[in-house]
Amino acid sequence: MTDTLSVARTRVWDLPTRLFHWALAFAVIGLIVTGLNGIMEWHFRLGYTVLALLLFRLVWGFVGGRWSRFAAFIYAPGSVIAYLRGKAHPDHLIGHTPLGALSVFAVLALLILQVATGLMADDEISASGPLTRFVSGAMVSLATGWHKAQGKWIVIVLVSLHVLAVLFYVLVKRHRLVGPMLSGDKLVIAGPASNKNGNGNGVAPSRDDAASRTLALLLFALCAGVAFWVASLRL
Repeated sequence: MTDTLSVARTRVWDLPTRLFHWALAFAVIGLIVTGLNGIMEWHFRLGYTVLALLLFRLVWGFVGGRWSRFAAFIYAPGSVIAYLRGKAHPDHLIGHTPLGALSVFAVLALLILQVATGLMADDEISASGPLTRFVSGAMVSLATGWHKAQGKWIVIVLVSLHVLAVLFYVLVKRHRLVGPMLSGDKLVIAGPASNKNGNGNGVAPSRDDAASRTLALLLFALCAGVAFWVASLRL
């Protein structure tokens, strides 16, 4: 008797992760627009929003749903090479692919750096970050230069590449990327049905129940409180 493959709808992206994703996307676009047009008061507000979101994602990467945890998409170099050679592990097609994971970590790291330098930046005209008075003048100058020049353009390039990559996967490779990030579910092809995971296809779904959503809400409230406190330091 041979095993047969099964296809089942599986919860991959929990609601907190989905809300984070779209909130961060709109906030970053808003930061770019307000920064380029000198709308600094809104630029700061969106910056504090991104700070709260990034703090939340760092915590949620350890306690969130199965496929939202960093442990689920930290790949060894060998896995990345195998994926590039077309020898993907089945898990690579459920959550973040190895290339997608590299993109996620790159974007998070860059945004953390951009927010951090923004908090220490001072244009000496009308806008200064809340942490400028706690660091040296040399650090303020370095942070301002990075935030207004290299950092800004790298963010724009990464955002553009991310959009192009999504379009490539959707239009050329016919991968459903946008739908699962809206609904949270993916159609996963796996081995024989498994009662252990409760989803009928042997793939462990992400936890996305009332308890986990309540935890996420409390964590985000805490992160928002930290961002609000940082904002209050601005003179």
